[in-house]
Amino acid sequence: MRSPTSANRAYRNVARILRPPLMAMTKRDWRGQVNLPAEGGFIAAANHMTNIDPLTFAHFLWDSGRVPHVLAKSSLFKVPVVGRVLYATRQIPVHRGTASAGESLTAAVAALEAGACVAVFPEGTLTQEPDLWPMVGKTGVARLALTTRKPVIPVTQWGPQDLMARRGKMLWAFPPKKVTIVAGPPVDLSDLYDRPQDAMTLREATERVMQAITRQLEEIRGEEAPAVRYDPRKAARGGAGKEAA
Repeated sequence: MRSPTSANRAYRNVARILRPPLMAMTKRDWRGQVNLPAEGGFIAAANHMTNIDPLTFAHFLWDSGRVPHVLAKSSLFKVPVVGRVLYATRQIPVHRGTASAGESLTAAVAALEAGACVAVFPEGTLTQEPDLWPMVGKTGVARLALTTRKPVIPVTQWGPQDLMARRGKMLWAFPPKKVTIVAGPPVDLSDLYDRPQDAMTLREATERVMQAITRQLEEIRGEEAPAVRYDPRKAARGGAGKEAA
């Protein structure tokens, strides 16, 4: 594994602090790093099961030679110490449901055009699917990909849920837990580039990304995902919360 050379001093200091405990807590089964572009901007899109996922996701990307700039909810940037670290390492705040929502897309586009790795969780939150399969994704990843035409690399994680439960309770104890992370080939969205970015196109692009992540998770787990993808919006309206995958 190669360490990034483009990280600023703050990022390197944070990595020096966080990397040793992550190494101690995990037995890493990392695959597909060859699919991560060695240079130039790209989007790394991963599934999201627990609050420790951003650390294992970033660890994988960092040790693969890229500096991840993670799209994170803006409320985290207001937490003392945490917020200062996020700003110093140039993470990107997501202002959901506010007049500043567009700023997240603008910042992410700028980072991609500058050659950065922008890391996103397309579901926008922890999965609510009972067996931790990926849910229906939000269209932010599609907007980024279709606006910049940068590669979207599907990254699938399995094992972080053994380090931290979905509700945030730490579960880790010796021995170290196996964490499998797989980076797949870029998702082909080229036929969508010249189409209007309407709801249909954005949903199509988003679902292609979620399908790629899900197929990789099926291979890791040796199981088939539900034929119908969980949709938390439908569940909130009293429906079954399912949408054809």
